Amino acid sequence: MSRTLSPPRRARTAVLAALALVAAATGTATVLEGPAAAAAAGCTVDYKVQSSWSGGFSAAVAVTNTGDAVSSWKLEWSFAGNQKVTQGWSSTITQSGTAVSASNTSWNGTLASGASTSFGFNADVSGTNAVPTTFKLNGVTCNVPGGGTPTDPPTTPPPGSAARVDNPYAGAGVYVNPEWAAKAAAEPGGTKVSNQPTGVWLDRIAAINGANGGMGLRAHLDAALTQAAGKAFVVQLVIYNLPGRDCAALASNGELGPTEITRYQKEYIDPIAAILGDAKYANLRIVTTVEIDSLPNLVTNVSPRPTVTPQCDVMKANGNYIKGVGYALNKLGAVANVYNYVDAGHHGWIGWDDNFNASAQIFKQAATAEGSTVDKVAGFIVNTANYGATKENNFTINDSVAGKSVRESKWVDWNRYVDEQSFAQAFRQELVSVGFSSGIGMLIDTSRNGWGGSARPAGPGAQTSVDTYVDGGRYDRRIHLGNWCNQSGAGLGERPKAAPAAGIDAYVWMKPPGESDGASKVIPNDQGKGFDQMCDPTYTGNPRNNNHMSGALPNAPLSGDWFSAQFQELLKNAYPAL
Repeated sequence: MSRTLSPPRRARTAVLAALALVAAATGTATVLEGPAAAAAAGCTVDYKVQSSWSGGFSAAVAVTNTGDAVSSWKLEWSFAGNQKVTQGWSSTITQSGTAVSASNTSWNGTLASGASTSFGFNADVSGTNAVPTTFKLNGVTCNVPGGGTPTDPPTTPPPGSAARVDNPYAGAGVYVNPEWAAKAAAEPGGTKVSNQPTGVWLDRIAAINGANGGMGLRAHLDAALTQAAGKAFVVQLVIYNLPGRDCAALASNGELGPTEITRYQKEYIDPIAAILGDAKYANLRIVTTVEIDSLPNLVTNVSPRPTVTPQCDVMKANGNYIKGVGYALNKLGAVANVYNYVDAGHHGWIGWDDNFNASAQIFKQAATAEGSTVDKVAGFIVNTANYGATKENNFTINDSVAGKSVRESKWVDWNRYVDEQSFAQAFRQELVSVGFSSGIGMLIDTSRNGWGGSARPAGPGAQTSVDTYVDGGRYDRRIHLGNWCNQSGAGLGERPKAAPAAGIDAYVWMKPPGESDGASKVIPNDQGKGFDQMCDPTYTGNPRNNNHMSGALPNAPLSGDWFSAQFQELLKNAYPAL
């Protein structure tokens, strides 16, 4: 007998920290605000069309101040055709007829002499897309060294950029998100971990520019350049905004409806690809975690499976998960310094025989959709935002007690894997067997799977039965392996580390500890996020968790919002201990 479990619900990264906290965490000065400063005495503008499609294009604009320092700026130009800006990032863009102006945001207004800043936009156009020839910065005409031609992000490294490597984490530093660091450091005991690198979650279109005044993608990449100080450096991004997102749960549903694949491609992936393709960031190693919680749902939660969810049947029928992931891999993978890692669930989701190969086949289908190839996949990530133990040392899948295999225990329930590392290593081989490169590596999210504290077993359980043996010895103390929301008793896991085991590129904290998986009650919001009963500590369960209690912490906020009680729980139960 084999069965499937509900996938973990991934929560997005909240980008709400105040600018003052960000400044404190990074050691930078707070950006000055106020009316435009005196006009710079000189400036240079580099305007490039990064990508084009029928009826539209995406452009990147780099501005260098060659005059006196300014504390705010406005760049003005006029289009020669019928171009109409539809969306911008890292600036506030207004347009009247052909005249366009782009003004600084709250975090990029200061331009010292010789300093540069960048922004971008999408626009509609028909006919010739002529590059503007004249730009003015705070009223001063700028030098324009050359324009750009419509092109996708570069497929080979720009001159002087870092060569592509097998494992991007090897020998490299990793970006510490100053917004998360500030929230962690503000918690009692939080400074013990606030210097750890975590993923930056791009969970909606607005996150590209910076939602609710938070840092946008360019701001994070610019901060990464500062932290890198010229050394090999990784930035971790979570690409998480598919149409009909999280079809098997409600707590982390997203802004795009099941049919909005074009919006996903043009308003979400294209702007991200354009920013990542900026030569300014060519020396960064940009790791993307691509669309968690999507593809495994097409295996385990669709007809005729007993855990079928109607919304997942819809997404399988319309193909937009496959199309979306393929498009993302193709566009982002065209940037030479991007390393795509596709989300591969966890051992308690696709470790069973009837899910294992089927999931690998779905991943191959997505990796070769929409012009993508398997070569645009650097690897896969498991346990993202979940709680499965990295290694269970007190029992193995080959053990037997009282004549029964560990596989027959209620906890393991005929799965072939008891922890994330054994699953990741085996699944890597399965992926290679269906056509992925033999060089792919695996990541394991260890942000919340430590399970330390007084409840951590010191050795195997009693050999009275196979259940007492497994339950008494397992580190993972969840009530049931299918529980995924804000789990009580969880702790911080292994600290981020490169190449910890064969086939594993890194242990990572892709899920920022302290950010909620979902609300414990209905909370109105404008992000499309619903309420899932699995986040309610009084919920008595469903077939996916064999009708067990949810094990969730009480009083949880919306997915991605800061959850102080959870952060304190993770600190207390960390393993290795802090």
